Amino acid sequence: MARIVGGLATSHVPAVGAAIDLGKTQTDHWKPLFDGYVPAQEWLARVDPDVIVLVYNDHATAFSLEIIPTFGIGVAENFPPADEGWGPRPVPTVDGHAELAWHLSESLILDEFDITMINEMPVDHGLTVPLSLTCGKDSRCEAPEQWPHRVVPISVNVVQYPPPTGKRCYDLGRAIRKAVEAYHEDLDIVVYGTGGMSHQLHGERAGLINSKWDTAFLDDLTRDPERLKSIPFLEYVRETGAEGIELVMWLIMRGALGDDVSEIYRHYHIPASNTASGLIVLEPAA
Repeated sequence: MARIVGGLATSHVPAVGAAIDLGKTQTDHWKPLFDGYVPAQEWLARVDPDVIVLVYNDHATAFSLEIIPTFGIGVAENFPPADEGWGPRPVPTVDGHAELAWHLSESLILDEFDITMINEMPVDHGLTVPLSLTCGKDSRCEAPEQWPHRVVPISVNVVQYPPPTGKRCYDLGRAIRKAVEAYHEDLDIVVYGTGGMSHQLHGERAGLINSKWDTAFLDDLTRDPERLKSIPFLEYVRETGAEGIELVMWLIMRGALGDDVSEIYRHYHIPASNTASGLIVLEPAA
């Protein structure tokens, strides 16, 4: 059967992608952030998963306000980088795993999750920046000619109110684990949660960073996920800024790892652009 061998959560700041693409990763401003991703790159290369199930949110590139799926799974064979207004990022097309994606869709729908199956979907920085950060070989994070792992993208609505609750996301992660373990092929799978951490991009509180809250969230991914499941939407807005709600996607990753986990590595850096950037690597407890 297939198995989930690890989980990784990381911010997906668009300016991080721009720093990579413009060759600025070694500047004084950016180098401390990118240096912190090297241990995660080494871990991923060591684990060498067959597939990454990557949970992210679209930023009005694949979807508009006309159609907003709460949870969507890309079931295509490949996913091109999206044009977000200044041309697609110079990164490879993402190779999917259609058979696994269809299996996940069937299992999750029969487990009473309303999943949108997406046959054609460009992927924006929410997905490509985490791949750049973790699939590179050093702190330069230069794009390889081909991504080393196939990817099943899972898109979550955290842009248009109402988003799914933390509990619903955690439960989705548990259902993903169940589906993976029922899959016939022998695959090692790593689950990514992306987005966050605390940040607000507009209004009087633009640039808000709450390091104390972020650190407690990182701590409780291993120590007390039950607390994280119950955080209400308004607390995310109040404590982490409007865009901090992206952290519910980390709970999908956490739910997919099972009850007990070991923390392998973490990195927290401010500022990344005008946001907080977080990274954590977890493995299911033996």
